[in-house]
Amino acid sequence: MGIRELLIPNDTIFFDLFERQAGLLTEAAWLLVDLTGDFTSVKEKRHAIENLEHKGDQITHDIYEQLNRTFITPLDPEEISRLGSTLDEVLDYIDGAAEKMLYYSIESTDSHMIELAKLIHMSTGEIERAVKSIRSFKDPRYIEERCIEVNRLENLADDVLAHAITDLFRTTDAITIIKLKDIYEQLETATDNCEDVANTLSDIAIRHS
Repeated sequence: MGIRELLIPNDTIFFDLFERQAGLLTEAAWLLVDLTGDFTSVKEKRHAIENLEHKGDQITHDIYEQLNRTFITPLDPEEISRLGSTLDEVLDYIDGAAEKMLYYSIESTDSHMIELAKLIHMSTGEIERAVKSIRSFKDPRYIEERCIEVNRLENLADDVLAHAITDLFRTTDAITIIKLKDIYEQLETATDNCEDVANTLSDIAIRHS
């Protein structure tokens, strides 16, 4: 048995919680793809995303509670706190985007919203795969590759947002401009938060490899 195994307890609770949280992100992002692609039953679809956001809040609470009760942790406490927080932020912005689509009473989604939702979903899938890999750290390069892909997807989201804003300001309806711009930016911020998660995971992988 190596020094690492002697010093780090065989306690999987944090990894279990992170994997559950990452799974919720992917599920919520898929529901967002469905919402933007088929803009019907909006209230019910948003409610389903909101339920996942509440579950994510509980997992985040559980992470901090475990952190306060555990003397020796498998990751540095700051790493655990940062990863839990950044994962929670992604879920918050997915829910926030769906909420705005509902309460702004927009008549339909558009190609920009659909594309941003797909990029969010792809990003959360990469995050979920990377999160599952930090349990063992057997392949830090695999984690880094997932993180690089999330960064690439975030750059694509920046481009989508730029095109969306350009198209939007060709219109003259001020209220519509305000509503849609807010939704676009909410969606793009979700990809920014995915990048924050990826940067956190990359730092963890480098430090523990």
